[in-house]
Formats: sequence, structure tokens, C-alpha cells
Amino acid sequence: MRIATGSPILDSFLEGGYETEVITSICGPGGSGKTTICMLAAIEIASRNKKVLYIDTEGSFSLERLRQLTQEHEEILEKIIFLRPTSFKEQKNTFLKLRKLVDNKIGIIIVDTISMFYRLELGKDSPQETNRELGRQLCYLTEIARKKKLPILIANQVYADFKNKNRVNIVGGDLLKYSSKCIIELQNLKAGNRRAVLRKHRSIKEEKHILFKIVEKGIEPFKEKRGFRFF
Repeated sequence: MRIATGSPILDSFLEGGYETEVITSICGPGGSGKTTICMLAAIEIASRNKKVLYIDTEGSFSLERLRQLTQEHEEILEKIIFLRPTSFKEQKNTFLKLRKLVDNKIGIIIVDTISMFYRLELGKDSPQETNRELGRQLCYLTEIARKKKLPILIANQVYADFKNKNRVNIVGGDLLKYSSKCIIELQNLKAGNRRAVLRKHRSIKEEKHILFKIVEKGIEPFKEKRGFRFF
């Protein structure tokens, strides 16, 4: 089964929307549209009279932005349960609580982003233990997705590949790649435009892409002019 993304463009791109029972990762640099896409999903699910579990690690969720995205912002806000960890340890405890919080009223779990505290922790603790803990957190999400038949939407950061300047790597590496059944990479282009590239999917051909721009009401497509190159 699939659920609508909150954007007709993304619904078409994903041939119906986000898959349930799996983790979908939205990866990209700052300002590429990760939080807007997460908020659109939250609005879509809440408008269907389902609750949203929204784990906001960066304080990116904006009430003003919600007002721009939907006129029913007050009703939508009542259906969103916010969890705001302030450290990697609190993030761990938050994920442990999810098992008790998830019931048949929950329609989606959104994590924006999963990698912020992980990156900070790598500089303080042993990388092996930090990686093991991130792996456990992803296992919690995978278990919940399968047992409760929920879609899990994760926003994640990327970093440049110094050996290949045209390539970026997702934070968390193989842990996130293996745990996510769908990976969408967002890219910042010139003039405020963006590209979404499908890097992984169970049933859709990889490397499929769309061009879009972020507007007040969400995202909308744009067409690349013939003969015009971004890079």
C-alpha cells in the first residue's frame, strides 16, 4: 500500500506515494526542501483524521510555514504529536518510547532529521558504539513500520565526497542505505530550483528524477529550458 505525499508532483514521481511498512529517506543539503516535504506529508495524514508522530531534532518545524502550506493549520496542528530530543541520548530514549506511543490512530512517523545528533556524537564517543546505537534506532523504526503497517519518513543530511566532487554521501552511510527501502536525494540547483533523484526503490526504476521549486503553498514543478544547463 502507498499513502499520498501531500504533493501531486511527488505522488506522480513515486507512482502513488510513500510505501507503508518501510522507511523512506529524504536526503539533501540544507535548504533543499527536506522539511517542506516532511510538513506536506504531515498535513496530508492529519487531514485524513490520523495522528502524526513528528520527531523534530533541529527545530525546523515552523508554525508560520504551516500557515503558508494550509489554511486548516489549527486543525492540523492538533493532530501532530511533537517529540523534540536535544541530544543523541534523548533521541535514543525518544525512539524507545515510540513503541508505546504508536497505536491505530497514528498514520505516519516523521523524523527531521535523524543524523544531526549522530554527527555530533561521532566526535565525542567511539564511532563503533555510536554506529551501533544508530543501527538500533533504525531497527526500532523498521520494526514499528512492519508491525503497525506505517510509513516512516526520515530526513537526512548529506556530505561531499572529496574523491568525487560530483557525488554526495548520506550521513550514516550503509546503515541508512540498508534500512531505507526508498531513498530520494534532493539537490540545490541555480535560481532556487531543485532536483529530486530516486536513488533506491523496490519497484520503481532508480535514477528517475523531477525538477521542482519551493513555493509558499508547497512545491511545484518547473521545466528545464532546452539548451540551458545547471552545471
